[in-house]
Amino acid sequence: MSTTQYAVSGMTCGGCVSRVKATLSEYAESVEVSLQPPKALLMNAHVALDVLNSALSKVGHYTLSEIGDDKIKKSDPAKLDSTEFFTTEPKESANWFATYKPLILIFAYISLVALIVEYSQGSFELHRFMPNFMAGFFLVFSFFKLLNLQGFADSYAMYDLLAMRFKAYGYLYAFIELGLGLSYLLNWQPIITNWLTLIVMTFSSLGVIRAVLNKQKIRCACLGAVFNLPMSTVTIIEDLLMAAMALWMLI
Repeated sequence: MSTTQYAVSGMTCGGCVSRVKATLSEYAESVEVSLQPPKALLMNAHVALDVLNSALSKVGHYTLSEIGDDKIKKSDPAKLDSTEFFTTEPKESANWFATYKPLILIFAYISLVALIVEYSQGSFELHRFMPNFMAGFFLVFSFFKLLNLQGFADSYAMYDLLAMRFKAYGYLYAFIELGLGLSYLLNWQPIITNWLTLIVMTFSSLGVIRAVLNKQKIRCACLGAVFNLPMSTVTIIEDLLMAAMALWMLI
């Protein structure tokens, strides 16, 4: 039996895994696809790599590439431990900081900029610091989502209660965050902006809480499809923090 392994780029969620597997299944005897790590295992594939990539390009932004010793000859299929190699559950990270380093750095940069603004004003005022922090938060997070809008929408639909029913909301959500960021930056209608933030972020947290309680092993879409962050209580804190800051400014 001829077995070929490929690295797969462009996958962000379980839906991507299903699309890639369904597409490749037309060109091999059997196919296994995993998200963590993003790889595909094709048994007795009967077409070249460029044909596979051409087919994948028609269903999404997915690309196969050869990895290491990708050609493996097996006379006994039972010797191939595909259940061990292919799993949709993310591996445990070496440590907490390594996993959430991108998120920590982004929060640190946004906090630093907001503090520098306060320093330039000669005094620290919480009601001025919070809108500046929230402006930075929404602008930066919407930027990462817009880098791969389709990838974000696919991931977001895996757990958000509204995006599950209406996938278009996943595309709209990135622009909602962009609008909130600009509103805080320009100090446009603070009461309306804070109410919208409170509603949007509280509702968003419900889907995250549900996913965490159900122990779903899926990717967090908070930074779009750029970083591979696991869904966890950190995501809940992130959403509820924005909602709490908006509520505090409304009181």
